Amino acid sequence: MDMETFVAIGNARPQATKGHGGGVEPRNPRGGRVVSRNMRKYLLAFTILVVTAWAANVKLYLKDGNFHLVREYKVESDRVRYYSVERSEWEEIPLDLVDLKRTESEIVERQAELEKDAKVISEEEKAERETERQVTRIPQDPGVYWIDGKETKVIKAAEASVNTNKRRQILAKLSPIPAVTGKGTLELQGLHSQNVFTNPEQEFFFQLSETERFGIAKLTPKGTVRIVENLTFIPITKETVEEPTMVESFQQQLSPDGLYKIWAKEPLEPGEYALVEYTEGKLNIQVFDFAIKPAKP
Repeated sequence: MDMETFVAIGNARPQATKGHGGGVEPRNPRGGRVVSRNMRKYLLAFTILVVTAWAANVKLYLKDGNFHLVREYKVESDRVRYYSVERSEWEEIPLDLVDLKRTESEIVERQAELEKDAKVISEEEKAERETERQVTRIPQDPGVYWIDGKETKVIKAAEASVNTNKRRQILAKLSPIPAVTGKGTLELQGLHSQNVFTNPEQEFFFQLSETERFGIAKLTPKGTVRIVENLTFIPITKETVEEPTMVESFQQQLSPDGLYKIWAKEPLEPGEYALVEYTEGKLNIQVFDFAIKPAKP
């Protein structure tokens, strides 16, 4: 896998852009943070390699604060025999001049650090293998998916409607944009989603059909509907100002053909949400609604 990137998205909307290989790569938006897992892993592996090579040498500390850099050492009666790295030969020194406690303490600390770093790399590799398994389970058809045990399930796009002061119209049939400047809302029918999750850290998989912005939006229940976003229509420029409430999220690209994993940066509070895919200012949005509810005791 050539690229595996995390993008942290705040209130600034996330956007996917074309990468060097023709695939879809995330743009780092204002307030976003991009972390490459592969780069981190390789740097850590390189560091461990360097530290391991350095750890082959030992500082044999003396009681006066100085030390000899040695390949190995051993205590023989009242003397310490060591192999000097500097002179490449065996040498001896009186035991009472050597600070064995400090020498051995540093060796133990260094070994603990090496084991800790090796564990991190092992966990990274395990996570990558799991990600690769997940990729094979997600269909290539555009949409939103989630994994439930051994099953891969799909969240169907909801039918959104635009509600202005004068009328409510299905989004897909909204044409042309209202001829006068005005306000409106993008809504979903019903106060609650049928797609209910109890895991506040639920992960979703977004298979994009083309280069689009996407993210997680918090919906506002009102009356008999859920408001996805507030709208302002500007007929002169034929633009629509959209104002959703975006949730800060992480996005991880899993493949170069537009497959992403997305999850909220912080556990989601109980409420109504949606994964949204849209084109800025064009009122071209797909909404995949879901709800977070507390697990039953």
